[in-house]
Amino acid sequence: MTDSQWEPKCFRTTMRSDDSKVVGMKRRTMAIRVLVLALAGIFSAVSYAELQNVEVGGSIRIRARSFENSFDTLSGTPPRALRIPMFFLPERPIGPFGTNTHYDWSTRGNDRNFLEESARLNVRADFTNDVSSFVELRTYGMWGRDFRSNYITGQDTRFYQASTAYLYQGYIQTDNTFGYPLTLRLGRQELHMGKGWLIGSKIGIQDRSYDAIRLTYSEAPLTVEAFAAKLLERGTREQDGDTDLYGIYGTYAVCKECNASLYWYLVRDGRRQNDTNFAWFPERVEDAFGVDDYDPTNMNTVGTRLWGAYAGWDYDLELAYQFGNADSVGVLFKTGTYGDDRASYGHAAADLEVGYRFDVKYQPRVFVGGAYYGGEDKRGISFWQWLSPFDRPEASVSFNRLFPDSAYNEVIDNHRTLSNFNQIRMGVSAKPWEKVTTALSVSHFEANARFDRPRTFSVGRFAVPVAPSLSFWTKQSSGDLGYLTDFSVKYDYSSDLYFRFVWQHMFTGSGLSEGNFVIGQGLEYSGGTGHDDADYFCFDTGITF
Repeated sequence: MTDSQWEPKCFRTTMRSDDSKVVGMKRRTMAIRVLVLALAGIFSAVSYAELQNVEVGGSIRIRARSFENSFDTLSGTPPRALRIPMFFLPERPIGPFGTNTHYDWSTRGNDRNFLEESARLNVRADFTNDVSSFVELRTYGMWGRDFRSNYITGQDTRFYQASTAYLYQGYIQTDNTFGYPLTLRLGRQELHMGKGWLIGSKIGIQDRSYDAIRLTYSEAPLTVEAFAAKLLERGTREQDGDTDLYGIYGTYAVCKECNASLYWYLVRDGRRQNDTNFAWFPERVEDAFGVDDYDPTNMNTVGTRLWGAYAGWDYDLELAYQFGNADSVGVLFKTGTYGDDRASYGHAAADLEVGYRFDVKYQPRVFVGGAYYGGEDKRGISFWQWLSPFDRPEASVSFNRLFPDSAYNEVIDNHRTLSNFNQIRMGVSAKPWEKVTTALSVSHFEANARFDRPRTFSVGRFAVPVAPSLSFWTKQSSGDLGYLTDFSVKYDYSSDLYFRFVWQHMFTGSGLSEGNFVIGQGLEYSGGTGHDDADYFCFDTGITF
């Protein structure tokens, strides 16, 4: 962690990169010393603990999914399908994927259908002195990828290695640490901050764990969690080249009607970013012109959450704002040799839902809500920018959703990275039978910052640019991404086994088919070759033991 996170911008711009690395190393050394002391305390406690109880558990989950008229045939295999050739977009900073996309919005391509299965097996050991340990192995695979035999030739081959079990969680935990209401958890673990709006582990059948240290203080009505996680280890390749996640999440449970949380997250990416690797003199020339001068990325997210329930009503509001330099994004926006070394985060996000549950048969609950994720699209250029040989590219940086638990829909938010959009939703849920829960909702999606497409004319289903070389001559895409209907039924066969069916239908808007940068944290294009509606079907079942 460097002082550039804390110092005013006027000071940080005068600091040399070599100095910042030295400060970063000092802070890392201090963090290592604190970690060593913490480990010493933990293992001292463990050495006096005796095994008392061992529990074995696990889960199995099987899911069948079908995506129709949404993904392109090439989806999942690089490169993505090309929508607008780059020679139609001269001198425009489009970003890392160009106008290549995974999406199609057409009945002409192939649909994506597959079954997947995940299994977990865990062991928890409880010791004296409030010490415990937890180890969990998991495996994930798609049906049909591990079968050994070719039925035509009868040849047996090795099983598909991707389904091999691996360590999903493995940590040591101490409760009432040093006699205080502190819980210390050290090792690979799941993280869920609040409802998992920005930091979570539940992303469907393939969940997410973190290599982290977490300290929790809990004494009603206050709970405070602090954590540090290693997202990428560069080893000896760079002196300060790791990517780390830090956070503090505090919750004050005032009463059932009102609960409040405040939090701060920091993603620090210390990897060295370069446009060129010249010798000493050209590098000095670049310094003189202020190019190729990237700093470690420091993405700060501050936010608050308010939620509660009263007399049948419930509400949940979460607000967040991001700030800090975004050089790891800026380096991806190049129109020639150099990217944008002045890129920064500066967008807000919000999610609100208000519901009411009727105290009658079937327990119906109606709700309304919405979401907003700020974004920008600086991919267009003016006539003077197009004319100037000295124009520098500007990065388009949208709100980064970090690692959320839930998706706004599975059609365009399948990877939980939809950004630069707003949503309005309403719906109803009910329990027609004791073990059956049904839900139906309708939502509308719209892009916030829209993409400037080349000016075109239509020839059949093809869009032909009027003047490809005049990249300043554009027409803005529609912001209407479309409407989504979401219907689900869940049957709890027992407390351990469930069955669930989901159907989502996307009434594709012009903003999806024409194309906007709303996918992949606002970096991936959504345009397709058609304007057909899309469907998502899912059936899954799971058991825990």
